[in-house]
Amino acid sequence: MLTRIENIDAPALLDRLRERTCAVLGYGSQGSAFARNLRDSGLPVIVAQRPGGPRHSEARADGFVPCSVREASQAADLLILALPDDHAPHVYRDEIAPHLRRGQTLALLHGFTVHYGLIAPPPEVDVVLVAPKAQGRGVRDAFVAGRGVFALIAVHQDSSGQARQAALALAAAIGSHRAGVFETTFREETETDLFGEQAVLCGGLSALVLAGFETLVEAGYPPELAYFECCHELKLLVDLIHEHGIRGMRERISSTARFGDVTRGPRVIDEHVRGRMRDLLDEIRSGRFAREFIAEQTAGSPLVRAALNRLAQHQLEAIGEELRGTARGA
Repeated sequence: MLTRIENIDAPALLDRLRERTCAVLGYGSQGSAFARNLRDSGLPVIVAQRPGGPRHSEARADGFVPCSVREASQAADLLILALPDDHAPHVYRDEIAPHLRRGQTLALLHGFTVHYGLIAPPPEVDVVLVAPKAQGRGVRDAFVAGRGVFALIAVHQDSSGQARQAALALAAAIGSHRAGVFETTFREETETDLFGEQAVLCGGLSALVLAGFETLVEAGYPPELAYFECCHELKLLVDLIHEHGIRGMRERISSTARFGDVTRGPRVIDEHVRGRMRDLLDEIRSGRFAREFIAEQTAGSPLVRAALNRLAQHQLEAIGEELRGTARGA
């Protein structure tokens, strides 16, 4: 079981963090949420974002004066690496590593690059993980509403003896102490995150939606009905699960749907599918997925681009765009 950290003294943690300059490296979805939440928590924040792109303009519009990653790495005491996993290693090598010094803390939002050895910080630097369990927009929206999202923290290196406190302080600064902060490891966070994305949240879900849609259309049903039943209504069920759990969702749907759920669902996700899931997890644990991902990014993402191009031509996408446009027009 994960350890939930109780009795977090957020004001005291933030007071200690105010003595240090924080730099958010990257102003994407998570980076922008972290930077604004930290600033609104009263912390001194530097934003590093290369000029010329929309993220640079967004940072300026949000009241920051973006600098280079090199400048931020030299000036800040706590570096928050908010860059994509495929870009982070070379940015770290070229613009961060040469300027690291004893007493600094490197905080990551996902353990991928450290767990798979793509980044290897020197031993005199603290290395921590602060991973909110929501997309950046959710992190920001919850904070503005006076709430927070669940977050995981972990310590990879503790040179100063204060690494765990720094991770807790960052979690408090983005508001996660209001929801719950759990302690884990870089390995556990990385491997479970990748598995969830591949088997359930992204890969599994999108494949299931497409397969259901295609099954109905191939059987002669109108594509609009297939879209409604296999894609459109999905949000309603996910919202119920998010708010009430799977049992709570089952208690709130029709008796017909409930019976079909408990008797037919296990025939779709059977032992064969579970075996495929175990295969995916083995590839994540062995590092095979990480190697394939880095090779794909290095080659310019041909597999992903081809898949996106195929999906753009899929009937589900065309029907969905038409129906969503009609709904907005109404």
